[in-house]
Amino acid sequence: MKITEIQYQQIEHCMPRQRGNVSYSNLQVLNAILYINEHGCKWRGLPKRFGNWHTIYTRVSRWKKSGVLQKAFEQLQQQQIIRIKIETVSMDRTSIKVHPDGTDTLKKTTHNLSVNPESTGPLKFIWLPQIPEQS
Repeated sequence: MKITEIQYQQIEHCMPRQRGNVSYSNLQVLNAILYINEHGCKWRGLPKRFGNWHTIYTRVSRWKKSGVLQKAFEQLQQQQIIRIKIETVSMDRTSIKVHPDGTDTLKKTTHNLSVNPESTGPLKFIWLPQIPEQS
């Protein structure tokens, strides 16, 4: 997936104006974003032909915070330059760090032992999974 110069001119009004000594054009950065999304690679895996991954990542991060990416991709969809359809999103714990309390692990508890341990018998623990009610 790559945007040509002619296609870029249709959405150029959504992009911020480049000022100063900028090494990568907005078109190059957009094509780098599309490459990352199409191939699912990490920013560090961006091919050298797009330029320094960190420079591009920094610009994309600023665009995201200021809403530029949202406007640009809305225009790309409306102009039918690109068509993106998200069918499935899947995440597992290798991509998101979860606090230990959120992993459904058993918590250590202190047992209140009675004065007479023979009367209570050995310690017992039964874990019953909670099944959500279906409506």
